[in-house]
Amino acid sequence: MTHPSADLTAVLETLAGYGERYRLEAGLEPEKDWIAADRLLDPTSAELTQVLEAERVGSGQVSSHAVALTVMAVYAGTVTAPALLAWALYGVVLDVRPENVALRLGDHGFKAVALRRPQLVGVSGMTGDERLGLLVKQVLDDHLFPLADAMRVRSRAGRRQLNGGIAQGCAAAFGAASRSSGADVDVLQHAYDEFLAACPQELGRLGEMIRLAEGGREGLFYLRRTCCLFYTADHGEKCASCCLDSVEERVTNYRRILAGGAIPH
Repeated sequence: MTHPSADLTAVLETLAGYGERYRLEAGLEPEKDWIAADRLLDPTSAELTQVLEAERVGSGQVSSHAVALTVMAVYAGTVTAPALLAWALYGVVLDVRPENVALRLGDHGFKAVALRRPQLVGVSGMTGDERLGLLVKQVLDDHLFPLADAMRVRSRAGRRQLNGGIAQGCAAAFGAASRSSGADVDVLQHAYDEFLAACPQELGRLGEMIRLAEGGREGLFYLRRTCCLFYTADHGEKCASCCLDSVEERVTNYRRILAGGAIPH
């Protein structure tokens, strides 16, 4: 992890280079139909209904709790992922409090994420531990856990399963970046371990990050212990990380990804 001296422009450009999951737009254009992230924390909001309905249609899910679990995992692995990677690479914290984040829906998941006020917080005057604590507070306590509470009210999805989506999504922020061209897997693995140690212990019990090498490539992959019920959709397919498959089956799937073969759902 580098010293927190990079400016915001450099951070955002670096993040975008790791893939669309990490791209952040600065500012909002009303005609693009942005959804305020803080509205999703209200279980009765029209915005939460809009997000859940879009996922139900896009994924073909047939139950409200399966839709909620899918949204939770995708949201955690997309909306707050740039903040986790910015911290892993630069030691800085992006302001991803829900009131500072807006979203645009895609066919499945989120097409774009924007910061209303693009800014770095915890850049100077704080120790590394304090910056990590601020990151955990903004990503989990202020954002993902309250969203999970709203999802639970709306769908009756279980807290453990919702937290499993959070754990998977946070792990994906580090894992997907580790498989990008030029990524330093050592740095990202260390950053994930450090982040996880600062999280509530429950998250650490919901899955395990593993490091694999295949075809001259290395990467981090997550073995989750909770099910997102993706297979209950009309298509009936399981995701690559499905805990209904054995560890050996999932590792085989992940090795295919590293080798550049077909990526299973």
